[in-house]
Amino acid sequence: MSSLRRGGAGEAEVSNLELFYDLVFVFAITQVSHLLLDHLTWTGAAHALLVLLVVWWSWNFTTWATNELDPESRWVRVLMIGLMLLGLIMAVAIPEAFGDQALLFAGAYVAIQLTRQSFLTFVAGQPGSLERRRASHILAWFALAAVFWLAGAVDEQLRPPLWLIALGIDYAGPLFSFRLPGRRISAEAWQVEPSHLSERFQLFVIIALGESIVVTGATTSALPLDASRLLALAIAFLMTAALWWLYFRAVAQRVRSLLVGSEGNRTLVARDVYTYLHVVLVAGIVVSAVGDELVIAHPGHELATAELVALIAGPVLYLVAQGLMRLRARGDVSATRSAGVAGCLLVGAIGLHVSALATAGLLLLVLVAVIASEERRAADRGRPAM
Repeated sequence: MSSLRRGGAGEAEVSNLELFYDLVFVFAITQVSHLLLDHLTWTGAAHALLVLLVVWWSWNFTTWATNELDPESRWVRVLMIGLMLLGLIMAVAIPEAFGDQALLFAGAYVAIQLTRQSFLTFVAGQPGSLERRRASHILAWFALAAVFWLAGAVDEQLRPPLWLIALGIDYAGPLFSFRLPGRRISAEAWQVEPSHLSERFQLFVIIALGESIVVTGATTSALPLDASRLLALAIAFLMTAALWWLYFRAVAQRVRSLLVGSEGNRTLVARDVYTYLHVVLVAGIVVSAVGDELVIAHPGHELATAELVALIAGPVLYLVAQGLMRLRARGDVSATRSAGVAGCLLVGAIGLHVSALATAGLLLLVLVAVIASEERRAADRGRPAM
């Protein structure tokens, strides 16, 4: 039905429906943070990473779909509300995703993917159209992955390898343009409205940063307040503000400009920068929130090794993600981001011998130094530096 797709020329605005849909993912990101905080081991980190990648993939593909669908259509609204309910069920199951609620978690995720793609294939796509062929290819890949998701949910012993296979199928699809045997669709067949897509991914970064503020505020309010804890709260907030600055001062605009200017390979640029690299950015924010909680809970104590790794890994992942975006956008390495990563690792070594509060303070200084360096370069060049 052509009426289900966006029409007209010009830049598409993010709709209230899409903002409403995102509310589920505020809760989902909080659940991922708590999962990591409650299981601060390498196994726990692996579980939290897999869950985050699942949450991201469900949101990411809905965002790509709404880049083309008309949010004013009643059927699109029904679809989005249904996907929200399934997303809420998936998020509720996250704490026991590798335990008693594995089938609920995997089943809700599979339902999200198959429902959306069935809608795009059989309802939104006209018979014989390129849109229907595209959607049917993606549906076939999702259906194959679904077999492994559901089998892993049922078999506890084989769950890790089966879910890794399923995740690999899901994440490999865009790299191969969802090719099927004897049937191929070029990546350029996907139409991208750059302003809408860039704004949607920027909003998800805001969601993750907002979750970080909520978590640190909730943690602080549940504990006795003294000078060191209030200082830890201030540092945690300023670190979140620094992460916001590092992305929205320059990176977000430069990536959007890159997308607008890449008419020939716009879909590939969007795939690499948004679909794949932004999840690394979001992972950095999630881990940073966990680190902030640990510092607020024990400001005057030295952090255990696992806790220190969590505190340092958040900003490192965030800076690495931005460095990779620049590498994809401009083909060179960001000296300031690289120096920032080195500075964070140095703080990690110092953190073995000083308090959590001191370590967080030093980490904040590193981020501020990266910001100051980029602001100075931007002033010299007359535009924001990436």
